Amino acid sequence: MTGSDESPSFRLAYVPGVTPAKWARIWQERRPGVPLTLLQVPAADAPGLLRAEEADAAFVRLPVDRTFFSAIPLYTETTVVVVPKDHLITAADEVTLADLADEVVFHPLDDVFDWAAPPGEPGFERPATTPDAIELVAAGVGLLIVPQSLARLYHRRDLTYRPVTDAPRSGVALSWPEEATTDLVEDFIGIVRGRTVNSSRGRTAEKREAEKREAEKGRGRAQQGGGRQKPGTGKSTGAKPASRTAARGRAGSGGGGKAAKRGRPRRGS
Repeated sequence: MTGSDESPSFRLAYVPGVTPAKWARIWQERRPGVPLTLLQVPAADAPGLLRAEEADAAFVRLPVDRTFFSAIPLYTETTVVVVPKDHLITAADEVTLADLADEVVFHPLDDVFDWAAPPGEPGFERPATTPDAIELVAAGVGLLIVPQSLARLYHRRDLTYRPVTDAPRSGVALSWPEEATTDLVEDFIGIVRGRTVNSSRGRTAEKREAEKREAEKGRGRAQQGGGRQKPGTGKSTGAKPASRTAARGRAGSGGGGKAAKRGRPRRGS
């Protein structure tokens, strides 16, 4: 359950490399009464967080278990190799996996790529995390292949990176438990999809119901009040006065009747 009936909230998890600031800002503008809690978690931990109902939705790296989760793919990242600034690879604008065949390439335990066979020569150990692997690259003992957002996240002045044209690529998606698609989740989906604040699909069922009630009240007041009034005049437009021509016609008919009576002969004359 998201928050409580008295104090609802929306818990959004995100994996390293994803920047949720833009969507969080739009949420605060549209739903100021519902606090948004951001939770950064390792990529491998995001599915478990959702399963345990400790987050309502999450920005994750694909793939996800589609038998349990719904997911909206958002974008696919460029894959890069992180190298020291004085490395020979920096002479090229981009490289291939074959260019890395003779290099030591670290494969951390939290690697986001599901390599069938990791490229390059294996390192003397598998670093526990990507930040640990970055430290080893800075020490000049190997290279690291990551999505570009992670290279930027763990940027160091003594390191740089180059695109790897034929490496696997990482996709980012918004995901949530399929059976827990709440109104707040629907609202956030609308924000991520770029729906406007007036979009019916972007509003919660609660708001739509409130608008429906207001519309019904407005129709009820109109029926009770009779004719409509012109704005600013207070004059009703519902009952139109008889036209002058019709009034004259009625007056003329009445006069004719009196004349006919005056023209009748009196009895006994």
